[in-house]
Amino acid sequence: MPKSSLRARIARSLADPVLRALVASTAVSRIGRGVFLSVTVLYFTLIIGLSAGEAAVVLAVSSAFGVLASFLGGWLADRWSARRLTFVFELLGAALLATYAFADTFVAALVIATLAGFFDTISHSSRSAVIARGFAPDKRVHARAVLRTVTNLSLALGAGVAAIALALGTPEAYRTVIVGAGVIGILGTLPLLRLPASVDAPTRSVEPVRTETGSIDTLTTADAARAARVDWRRRSPWRDRRYLLLTLLSAIFGMQFGVAELGVPLWITTRTTAPEVVVAVILIVNTALVVLFQVRASRGTHDVRTAGRVTMIAGWLMAAACVVYALAAGLPAWVAIAVLLSAAVLHTFAEILSQAGAWGLSFELADSVRAGAYQGVFGMGFSVGALAAPIIVNATAITYGLLGWVVLGAVFLASAAGIWLIARRAAEQTALRESDVAGAN
Repeated sequence: MPKSSLRARIARSLADPVLRALVASTAVSRIGRGVFLSVTVLYFTLIIGLSAGEAAVVLAVSSAFGVLASFLGGWLADRWSARRLTFVFELLGAALLATYAFADTFVAALVIATLAGFFDTISHSSRSAVIARGFAPDKRVHARAVLRTVTNLSLALGAGVAAIALALGTPEAYRTVIVGAGVIGILGTLPLLRLPASVDAPTRSVEPVRTETGSIDTLTTADAARAARVDWRRRSPWRDRRYLLLTLLSAIFGMQFGVAELGVPLWITTRTTAPEVVVAVILIVNTALVVLFQVRASRGTHDVRTAGRVTMIAGWLMAAACVVYALAAGLPAWVAIAVLLSAAVLHTFAEILSQAGAWGLSFELADSVRAGAYQGVFGMGFSVGALAAPIIVNATAITYGLLGWVVLGAVFLASAAGIWLIARRAAEQTALRESDVAGAN
């Protein structure tokens, strides 16, 4: 049977109303986010006049509030309409982005960044709940992969728009693109209004128990309601030790994003002879590879065993990338560039595979009844990892050079091995249960 064209595969994917709405929203809103991310730090320091330390505090506090928002978004999505919550949260987050244009002091920037980061993160968690309920188990990872591909394309386009402000360098140019980013973000929320009600959590109300005469048996009904509340609490992700361990290990591996955002730029500029433009080239390489390979690399990772296997491969690739990054120090410029690009390719494929594995395991090992809370906890782990990454990367690779990179690579490899063991054990338990059921029948 001949392979279908890329166009045909995209058309089939977008035939799903949930994915179509999410893709449309992501494609637009992430352009605005790409604009904003490209100008944030420079806007803080060059236009508002914040010191580097003040800018770092603003970003750190915003990230810290994101940790709380990650769980809260999922928790709320189990109790109210996830689609409506996602729309409202993203609308507020986008509107707050536009208000950066009016910030002129450290306090104003801090307040706006905290609120904007809070609503952006909380909307991401409620969005994850939408994905968990809006797709069949074998389609959820594919949906996440498609959305990540669209996100990367839109962020790149947004960065291109932001280049206009960076080239002009005037306060008016910065403020104009920031307001534009907020408006684009607001427009990106509109497709979310087309999400179907099927993505919302089922009602938790208990049907009244009636006697033979048709009257309500209040005692039995109260017992049923009490039992439902006990069952609801029993299903809390905070009681699921396996899922909490998965979240912790995934958060540790998620620090690889901190390597890309902080470690690699600092390493290039302070320890290698490669020109600073290589930082931008690496970002372009990363974006291109994610767009080309994320969807196909995610195939089959709804299977727990497969998800564990690709995560283990990601661990080896990330460990190798750390060592190769380290080897770029002290080399002639052209050799250093080649080595750094090789490391970036290894790093990007580690990122692609680890994300595919994380999505599969975070969905498949979660309790479907409390999908929102589980996705919120998993997202919170990544937020904690993002907070810790600058400290860990600086304390290892940047401070100790080759030895530090080796230690960092070992950390990634160990976390991947832990995730692989969790996945293998979960697959064995599932197979055992299915065998027992088959034997009973």
